Amino acid sequence: MRRKTLKLAESELFEYSVRYLGGRACSTEELRARLRPRAAKASDVDAVVARLKEIGYLNDARFAESFATNRAENDGFGRMRVLSDLRGRRIAPEMAEKTVSEVFADKDEAGLIDSFIERRMPSLRGETVIEDQRELGKAYRRLRRAGFSSGGSLAALKRRAARPEEIEEPPEDEEAGET
Repeated sequence: MRRKTLKLAESELFEYSVRYLGGRACSTEELRARLRPRAAKASDVDAVVARLKEIGYLNDARFAESFATNRAENDGFGRMRVLSDLRGRRIAPEMAEKTVSEVFADKDEAGLIDSFIERRMPSLRGETVIEDQRELGKAYRRLRRAGFSSGGSLAALKRRAARPEEIEEPPEDEEAGET
């Protein structure tokens, strides 16, 4: 049984937005989606968003940079995962691309992958040599889900594989097709 949402006037909607933003940062479009069902009038949503932007409580560029930096540095994710997550948070594609390019500009993917493995994949830490091809496949899929390129992921796994010559290279550079 779902409770009926109480419709809010513009001033109440603004106060709700400020409380919400105080607890969690979000993009403009995420906030719009959250406010629409609560607004008494659809035009109130635009007015509240404009006011929040005007006073600096809502800034997509600042949010995107903070979010991307956190996902890259604290969570250890790769470029493609951070880009995908930004798009999932309803950041404009151009802004997401620009932000991710800036955040990853001075980062070495091989170092990021090694760091990710050390932090998030305990079975592969240190000088571990992987014998089982299934384990290599599982590790490869996990690295790809974390947003790392196939070439970088394969290179890191080859350094840890008992038989690196058995690891096949990708047929072509699929990175150009990913976005």
